[in-house]
Formats: sequence, structure tokens, C-alpha cells
Amino acid sequence: MRDVGERSAFFRSGELAAKAGVSSDTLRHYERVGVLPRPPRGKNGYRLYPAAAVERLRLVRRAMGIGFTLEELARLLRARANGSPPCREVRRLASRKLEEVETRLRELEALREELARTLADWDARLEGATSGEPAHLLESLSKSGEPSAGGKRPLPRMERRSRRKKEQRWNRFDLFSPCAARR
Repeated sequence: MRDVGERSAFFRSGELAAKAGVSSDTLRHYERVGVLPRPPRGKNGYRLYPAAAVERLRLVRRAMGIGFTLEELARLLRARANGSPPCREVRRLASRKLEEVETRLRELEALREELARTLADWDARLEGATSGEPAHLLESLSKSGEPSAGGKRPLPRMERRSRRKKEQRWNRFDLFSPCAARR
């Protein structure tokens, strides 16, 4: 922590990042999106963050941990800085996030039940199959009907991107060819 001639103390980027448990790149990103005010710079050009920035970073990290996005936080913090306390908006957003979590939990419960039924079916198929005979477990999925509510939810953007990449990798191979079984 540095003293820049006044009575208030300041942190350089690396010091603040270490104290808050984030990287210096994260600090710069938070500045760009507006959740961390741009700090003054010292004569040497280094960013000099006030001690209050530690609390701001803790607030941002905790709010993100319960589901707030950086964009939402930037908007809320901007409103607060402009003298408009966004308390009701914060409450409304948190309530919506709780509803989303409850919906996701119901979807996960449905998925759990579907998986348990699938595993029970597969256990019966395996028990009835002779040694070396295929039980056609994966093929049974296409014959089991529509996915439950747990299987119908749209994937979050990040999951979709990840799934797309996996599908692109797998599409390079024909898994149903006779050669696929020998690989």
C-alpha cells in the first residue's frame, strides 16, 4: 500500500489484485465494463486504486457468485453513483435469479429421474445380454421417446459453445461404422 502524499492510502494494480484475489487483467476488465471506477495514475503512470476498491471488488465477486452479471452490476453501480439508489432493482433482479435457480433445480431433478430410469433399463438389458453380445444401450436412447423437461431446457451460451466444439470434434469420426468398433 502506498501513501501518495495525502492521508489516504492507495494500492498499485498488483497489490490490489493480490489483496482481492483476482488478476491485474481482471481489474482492467472490471474498469472497462464499469464495475470498478478508473483510478487516478501516479506520476510514474501506474494506476493507484483507493483502499475502497478492495471492498468494491469483494462486492462484485460476491454479487457474481449469486448470479449477477457484470453488465447488471455496472448498471446498478452507475445508478448508485448518480444518486439513484437501485435497491428495488437489486431486489427484483435477485428474486428473478432465485426463480431461475428453482427452475434449474426442477429441471435437474427431472434429469436425475430420467437418468435413474435409463440406468435401470440398461442394467436389465446388460443382465439379459450374453457375454460379448451388444446390449445396444445408446441405441435404446433413440427409442425411449422424447426427453423429459430436464432434456428440453436451452443450454446456456457457454454450454452451447462447449457442446458445439465437442460435436465438431466427434463429427470427424463416424462412430457407427464397422471400423469404429475396432478403434
